[in-house]
Amino acid sequence: MKSMEEMIKAAQAAAETIQKQMTESQAKLDAIEVEGVAGGGLVKIRCSAKGRVIGVSIDDSLMTPSEKGIVEDLIAAAYNDARAKADAVAGEEMSRMQAGMGLPPGFKLPGM
Repeated sequence: MKSMEEMIKAAQAAAETIQKQMTESQAKLDAIEVEGVAGGGLVKIRCSAKGRVIGVSIDDSLMTPSEKGIVEDLIAAAYNDARAKADAVAGEEMSRMQAGMGLPPGFKLPGM
C-alpha cells in the first residue's frame, strides 16, 4: 500500500498534468478559426473557437444608410452563427482531451 505522502505526490502530479493539458487545449482553441455567415454570405464574421472575433466582412451592397438596420441584424446573426460553431469545436476538443485523460464523457472540469 502506498504511503499518504506518495498518494499526495501522485495526486499533485496528476493535477499538474491536467492543468498543462488544459492550458494547451485553451491555446489550441484560440488558434482554431470558424466563420459565421448571415444574409446568404453578405455578412461574415471570423472568430476563434474561444469566441474571440478576428474579423468582420460586410458586402459593399449593404453599405447604404437605408440598410443600417439590416446590416446590424446580419452582424448579430453572423456572430451568433460563428459563436455556435466555436462552441461546437470547443466541445469536441474538450471531449478529446478528457478522453485522453481517461475521464468519463460529460465530466465537467472546474472552470470549463
